[in-house]
Amino acid sequence: MASNKKKIFITQTMAAGGRALLTARDDIELIEFPNLISAPDFEALLKQHAPVQGVALGATRFGETELEAAQDMKVVTRIGVGFDAVDVPALSRRKVPLMVVGIANSPSVAEQALFMMLMLAKRANELHALVRNGQWSTRLGKLPYDLFGKTVLIIGFGRIGTRTARRCHAMEMNVLVYDPYKPAAEIRSAGYEAVVDLDTTLQRADFVSIHCPKTPETIGMFNAARLKRMKPSAYLINTARGGIIDETALHDALTSGRLAGAGLDVFAQEPPPVPNPLFELPNVIVAPHVAGVTWEAVDRMSEQTARNILSVLDGAPIRDNVINQDVLD
Repeated sequence: MASNKKKIFITQTMAAGGRALLTARDDIELIEFPNLISAPDFEALLKQHAPVQGVALGATRFGETELEAAQDMKVVTRIGVGFDAVDVPALSRRKVPLMVVGIANSPSVAEQALFMMLMLAKRANELHALVRNGQWSTRLGKLPYDLFGKTVLIIGFGRIGTRTARRCHAMEMNVLVYDPYKPAAEIRSAGYEAVVDLDTTLQRADFVSIHCPKTPETIGMFNAARLKRMKPSAYLINTARGGIIDETALHDALTSGRLAGAGLDVFAQEPPPVPNPLFELPNVIVAPHVAGVTWEAVDRMSEQTARNILSVLDGAPIRDNVINQDVLD
């Protein structure tokens, strides 16, 4: 006898809170494959368990092939906010909503961006090594900098960019915001300066923090030409997506003295190849794409992912978390 339970695929480890929300339902069957990356394996598993009504994605790619294999997909949700690995038009053609976790990890990423600014400005790695290596007497040759009074340019004024701006403002920085998709009045009403010409504005910024999605428009946004427009004393922070910065051009700028430093949580290829010339530079700090993966954020993302799935299955999608809003009309 066929089961009438809705099958939900989980392709990344889900925290207990989210799992509990799903397992509490007697009309849902969870099928879990933590850390599933390979697309061919995913397609085969979907076919094996079809029909599948929902999927919670980690880094796994998802598109037309997977939709076909699932046979009855009702909702696709990311256990996160980025969706560059998902074929959104394919989902829209089949009226399947793509959902993200909203603000669940936004505070965590904003904190990481500010942390990287502070690490670089305060020369944390250099001063730490200086003390450990018994070079106390040389400390005045490596003086740190203040964030106070400096100008930061926030690229993207969405869930994360808005929170990064607030944290920078609290540090008494001059906050500029570049987001061609946000009304200038909205940015000004938040207390910041809206800018429309990115290339000109780069010449004013002491710090640039990237918080825009990865799209055809933003891939390579910070190429060699754009990096040359930045101050030699400026720092570049990327907690958004790899590929927005041309990493070869960044290395050239950092080693030639045309840029003071960089903080990178994301890379064009993940994991990045090692050895990596960027990792050898003293003015670069790196992290393994974990800005939005704190203990607290993992719990929040897990629970929101579960709520996203349930909202669609129950006929009342959480509209604010739906990327392809056209499927709701």
